[in-house]
Amino acid sequence: MRGIHAKLLAAFLGIGLLGGCASKSYVVLLDNPDGSTGAVVVKGSKGEQVVNQSGHGAALDGSTRAAPVAAETIQRDFGSAMAARPILPERFLLYFESGGARLTEASTALLPKIIEAAGRRPAVDVSIIGHTDTIGKADVNEALALQRAKVIGELIKARGLKVHALSIESHGERNLLVATRDEVSEPRNRRVEISLR
Repeated sequence: MRGIHAKLLAAFLGIGLLGGCASKSYVVLLDNPDGSTGAVVVKGSKGEQVVNQSGHGAALDGSTRAAPVAAETIQRDFGSAMAARPILPERFLLYFESGGARLTEASTALLPKIIEAAGRRPAVDVSIIGHTDTIGKADVNEALALQRAKVIGELIKARGLKVHALSIESHGERNLLVATRDEVSEPRNRRVEISLR
């Protein structure tokens, strides 16, 4: 998936110059948000080139080997396209003490980071999915997971987050993060998944 993001970005940036002279049209490969770099194959009427290093580019017609492109040139040629990219979704996991809807200390400390990340979005859609471990009856765990998700929803709203859309779900003891048998206490399964879009 990382390579796909790099390829799409490279293709998008290359399209940004298609309206100009063919000899000035080129593709530049940039890092993914996580710092990884994929690769893109540039095929044109004059050849085929592989670009697999961040900050390197090749002509759209395939006539030139991949070569470094100065940061200033990238900014000049593609700055507006890069600024138009949407903010990528972010995902957070919060963990709970056994048998209830009380966050662990480490997860409580993450709440400000989640609020900050959500605040960077002009209209944030928040998805909150509650989970449990396999201790207890499935129907009780379904209700507990929903309670956990609702508690987190209230916590983030109480901290002043303006939410465009809020989805709260329970997966109970389904979709375990760590596969276990029934009646196993697994702290990593007692969680809420928060997705910001």
